[in-house]
Amino acid sequence: MTFAARLDDLEAVAIAAAGEMRAAVLPALGRANARVAVGVAPGGDVTMAIDELAEDALERAVERTGNLAYYSEDRGLVEFGAPRAILIVDPVDGTRPAAAGFEACCASVAVVPPDHSATLGDVAIGVVQELRSGTTFIGRRGAGTRMVDAGGTSRSASLSSNHALQALFVGASNRARPLVPLAIVLEEMVDGAAMQGGYFELGSATFAMTRVVTGQLDAYVDPGHRMLCELPLLESEFRRVAGGTIATNFPYDVAAATLVVAEAGGMVTDAAGGSLDPVPAVGSGEGFGLSVVATASAALHEAVLGAIDRGIQRLRATLQTPGPGRAASPAGA
Repeated sequence: MTFAARLDDLEAVAIAAAGEMRAAVLPALGRANARVAVGVAPGGDVTMAIDELAEDALERAVERTGNLAYYSEDRGLVEFGAPRAILIVDPVDGTRPAAAGFEACCASVAVVPPDHSATLGDVAIGVVQELRSGTTFIGRRGAGTRMVDAGGTSRSASLSSNHALQALFVGASNRARPLVPLAIVLEEMVDGAAMQGGYFELGSATFAMTRVVTGQLDAYVDPGHRMLCELPLLESEFRRVAGGTIATNFPYDVAAATLVVAEAGGMVTDAAGGSLDPVPAVGSGEGFGLSVVATASAALHEAVLGAIDRGIQRLRATLQTPGPGRAASPAGA
């Protein structure tokens, strides 16, 4: 049976795996011991106790299903039997909100063919389940996105119609990105919408991206990897704040949510406007970083990309001629 012919079954597998991860971590949300560091993930992030609960549940679910592989944030690539698909999984996207007991945390599962060279363009199914509420977002390539609450009630996507930056409700990723350079890049969007809009650092790329689907946010932005690529002087600063590694979003962070947003009618690209389709889906750590912009419409997408372009220009000028209140060139650069 071909991969395409198995999609109904694989969708059910992905939803079940997300549910088992949620069941494992739900009792631990907000508990003090949930934030205890227990290891380091292949991508360089700290593995907390709550991550380990979800990882154990994922392994049990996939082993029980059989003939399946997965790539997860903390375990890397794990294979059972002759895999008929690979699941790209972030068992707890929003580890810190989950450890604090906040709402902004999800289990994220994307399904790609059983090929280690699969890309984000190969993601056939994306499942995102909110850990606290149980609401599930299910995107299927070419078939749209649906939302189902914990009681089984379905509802439609409700994307924002706002096209104006001055009224922008935007989520972003700040953690392990040097704050002052990032603030310079985001300055126009944050300050420009200070009265009519809102800026939110929710601690989970997946949660923020799915807020575009619900209409709670107009956009999600993470220009960190673009900043690194275009301004290599920043590398030492990225390493400083991330304990020696480089931490941006990785494929497992956004593989499912990218398809969910796109199939709901939104737009997702990298922070320069390029397609994420060629990005490898299987892997993490240095060499697998990516930037993301997700918006509710093409018109807003162009406006947000323009603001990021201007922010990169401001940052470039600042690094060359630092002044009061601006970021100097990173130490040792």
